[in-house]
Amino acid sequence: MKRTALVIMAAGIGSRFGKGIKQLAPVGPNGEIIMDYSIHDALEAGFNKIVFIIRRDIEEEFRRVIGDRIEKIAEVAYAFQSLDDLPDGFAKPADRTKPWGTGQAVLAAKAVLDEPFAVINADDYYGKEAYVKVHDYLVQEQPADGVLHICMAGFRLGNTLSDNGSVTRGICHIEEGALTGVTETHDIFKTAAGAETRSEDGTAAELDTDSLVSMNMWGLTPEFMDTLEKGFVEFLGGLTAGDIKKEYLLPEMIDRLIKAGTAKVDVLETADTWFGVTYAEDKESVMAAFRDLVEKGVYPADLYA
Repeated sequence: MKRTALVIMAAGIGSRFGKGIKQLAPVGPNGEIIMDYSIHDALEAGFNKIVFIIRRDIEEEFRRVIGDRIEKIAEVAYAFQSLDDLPDGFAKPADRTKPWGTGQAVLAAKAVLDEPFAVINADDYYGKEAYVKVHDYLVQEQPADGVLHICMAGFRLGNTLSDNGSVTRGICHIEEGALTGVTETHDIFKTAAGAETRSEDGTAAELDTDSLVSMNMWGLTPEFMDTLEKGFVEFLGGLTAGDIKKEYLLPEMIDRLIKAGTAKVDVLETADTWFGVTYAEDKESVMAAFRDLVEKGVYPADLYA
């Protein structure tokens, strides 16, 4: 069986667990957190390795809260995102406090990955279908045509909205099943008729709730890591003295590859509903959604029984 890994970006978790950190908020009937369900779905789909990207300062507590538990059911590896983890010839600006972004986070896992892998956010629930589709894509043979063949799970906009406020979503442009670009759209509100976005002057524009959006779930390859590494060097080389907040973002880097014709991103549509705790008020609805999934038999009442 071909090896595949699930990479979870969790470096954004705060340094004190249990104090309102949304990624560690219990949402399941036995105190399960969203990551528990993500890992359960990934293993069920065929992934056989879990890679946590975290910060060094939270390692001990992270292992206690979830890592040690997952090591009992799957192979686990850790990667560490750090502001000082830079290529030769570069140094962190003294006044830089903002992380380098999702591109550098994934790059931090290069040393522990030699198999195709999926990337997800720690605090997002993606449903079962996306893991199956991404896994099946990653184990397929792709054309040896000099182009990076990678994939992205595409979620219907209407399945990714919050009842408690606006969200930002990357609305996908797709031709013949492949991603051609993403329009970052801010201030998307759920409405009685569907969804709309509002401009700064208050003008509203309706959006198609069946449009596919990116929720930062990618299917990537070890070869992609080499390209990601070269891109980070280029990113750092292009910074000016005042760029202390600019980030090396995975979606932006992939978009550049698409436009350059060096990558093809197949969009795998899923009809599953995304859950996330964007607002504090979202927690109750997410807990109710997981209760419903348990009652319907989608998940056992105790994931680890």
